Formats: sequence, C-alpha cells, structure tokens
Amino acid sequence: MATRREFYVTGTMILGTLMGFVMAVPGMAYVLDPLRKKSGAAKSYPLAKLSDLEIGVPRSFAIVDDRQDAWVKYPKEPIGLVWLIRQPSGASEPVVAFTAECPHLGCAVNLSADKKSFRCPCHESAFTFDGKPENKTPPRGMDQLEVEPLSGADGLVRVKFQRFRSQAEEKIPLA
Repeated sequence: MATRREFYVTGTMILGTLMGFVMAVPGMAYVLDPLRKKSGAAKSYPLAKLSDLEIGVPRSFAIVDDRQDAWVKYPKEPIGLVWLIRQPSGASEPVVAFTAECPHLGCAVNLSADKKSFRCPCHESAFTFDGKPENKTPPRGMDQLEVEPLSGADGLVRVKFQRFRSQAEEKIPLA
C-alpha cells in the first residue's frame, strides 16, 4: 500500500502531465498556424481602364494589398510593381503585363532614359517591350503576368500578380 506522500507525488505528476498536454495543444496550433495557411497564389488586381493606356507606351502600376508575414498582419501597403503595355488592335492580347522585378537579382526594372526599353539598374541589363533580354546577364526574360479578359464597358484591366524566383532559368512562382 502506498503512503500518503507517494500518493501525493504520483497524483501531482499525473496532474502535471495532463496540464502539460492541455497547454501543448494550443501551443502547437499557434506554432503550426502559418503552415496551415494557403500559399500565396496569384491574386487578381484591377489596375487601369484600357482607355487610359496608350498603345505601345509602358505604364507602371503599384500593387497595393494587405500582407501577412507568419503571425503579423500588415495594413495595405505596396507589395509589387507591374508594367502594362497596351497592344495594337488585332493583337492576340489587348494588354501585356510584366512584373517589374528583374529575374536576375530581383531589382526593380525601370523604363530606360530613351523610353525604348526596360533597364535594370543593378547590372545594366535591358529588356525589350516584349520582355526579352538584350544581353546574357539575366537567366530569362521579364516575367509576364496573366491579364484577365477585359470586363465591363470601361474595359477594366485586371492582372493576376505573382512573384517569381530570381536567378532561375525557369519561371518558378514564390509561395
């Protein structure tokens, strides 16, 4: 037969173990919560009316959205930049969209001074308006984004924004 002291020690150990398990469940749920969230699939953003874009003239548009990083949710802020180029009538797509992130090092791609190509300031590489590189520095051309079919009478241009891995020869979406 167990003594009173042994009974209390055993009971305290059992109760402590149960309390540990009870506390572990919400703790593990908190730690694993970011893993349960859906990946950063492409999300559609309305950027401009078709009538606001000039044919063959690139225009940049900021992508502004809420952002969540693990457990912290940030208010609306710029999360990327997109170049839109309206195509001439008769083209297969009325608007072409490129992410403004260089596929080489991830630097911001800007319009060149002569406004006839895109230029990356990090390595002096240039891209044509169809996204093809003009030298061998970047591993691939600019990343083209999906433009949804124009909607409504005003021809609203909606782009599915997504970021891609830099320094890779193939276009690999980031989660």
